[in-house]
Amino acid sequence: MKPIKVGLLGLGTVGSGTFNVLKRNQEEIMRRAGRAIEITMVAVRNTERAKDIVKGEVEIVSDGNLVVDHPEIDIVVELIGGNEIAKDLVLKAIANGKHVVTANKALIAKHGNEVFKAAQDKGVMVAFEAAVAGGIPIIKALREGLTANRIQWIAGIINGTTNFILSEMRDKGLDFATALKQAQALGYAEADPTFDIEGIDAAHKLTIMASIAFGIPTQFDKAYIEGITKLEATDIEYAEQLGYRIKLLGITKRNEAGIELRVHPTLIPEKRLIANVEGAMNAVLVQGDAVGATLYYGKGAGSEPTASSVIADVVDITRLASADPEHRVPYLAFQPNALSDVNVLPMSEVFTSYYLRMRVEDKPGVLADVTKILAEFSISIDAMLQKEPAEGESRTDIIMLTHQTQEKNIDAAIARIEALASVTGTVTKLRLEELS
Repeated sequence: MKPIKVGLLGLGTVGSGTFNVLKRNQEEIMRRAGRAIEITMVAVRNTERAKDIVKGEVEIVSDGNLVVDHPEIDIVVELIGGNEIAKDLVLKAIANGKHVVTANKALIAKHGNEVFKAAQDKGVMVAFEAAVAGGIPIIKALREGLTANRIQWIAGIINGTTNFILSEMRDKGLDFATALKQAQALGYAEADPTFDIEGIDAAHKLTIMASIAFGIPTQFDKAYIEGITKLEATDIEYAEQLGYRIKLLGITKRNEAGIELRVHPTLIPEKRLIANVEGAMNAVLVQGDAVGATLYYGKGAGSEPTASSVIADVVDITRLASADPEHRVPYLAFQPNALSDVNVLPMSEVFTSYYLRMRVEDKPGVLADVTKILAEFSISIDAMLQKEPAEGESRTDIIMLTHQTQEKNIDAAIARIEALASVTGTVTKLRLEELS
């Protein structure tokens, strides 16, 4: 049978991994796919570096249009990242009748609806397993393995950089800035780590998973995003004393009011498996009504782990290339005409539990004033920790864990608490999820 011919856009970390893994495991992959898969053209900016990687085995060009326009290429693998150039090349490849594999989470999260519509109209496939959690096959699990389930919620550690930083802060008592520098020195964080530490990268991935889990269009612009830059080592220590660990979680839930779509630092009970995911590893916890909780763990980034997912998508397309488009697995698990327009909730409408830390005067009546305000907003306390003042100090920390309440109520209560003369500065607020 005629080999499937692949064109690569980009030969960086993931692109070189894809080339090397496909070459190394070519025989195994061919046995699984049913026909040979050959990379025949690569588009890169740095052609000299590319020559060292491909060693004369494929044609190297500097213009991605030459790949997407090439009449013999069946699948275009987009690994250049970003939005505009990648989007233009992907849409052009689709218009030319080529299948597309991408690891570009920003492209799918922001422009997935447009890309999927174009692919549907043209009868080609778009696969994006590598866009979420690197080598962990979470897209296939959500879209195919759990298809019998009504997904109730997903909670994921889906950014290795932030998880490494939080692990270092907890294990070594480092402040955020020091842990970030260490992550950069070890290559876990970019020189400009904004997308990671501000939660944007995680929100891209969460947006994609939410769409597949609940059958809704991709809606990145409606995600609530809060990073870890303001997180203090003090709160990590207090959380530990209360039996919790802090992770940057991507959380999406379905309830009667709508869909929650949020990324933020979260307290998790230390007994949960996901709370013990350390370093740069990723993990995704999925709750389905039939299967219960399932946990997916592994390397969320890196050259060959991500290449593993890219090549799995290429193999899937190779198997299905001749199938009737109407009988392929839908991009977002649900048939395109069956996607729901259910509302994505603003953060103010979300119900969860909270960790509160406040600096107060060490005198009678202060705690009563605070609890009275919480009671006025129907917020009940689940646990509390009050520290003894340091020698010579007249102020101390009070830490409270609340039962579930609505975000707008906790914010209103905090505003009132901060106005008390006995409270110094701002109240630290973190969200808490039991994940039970």
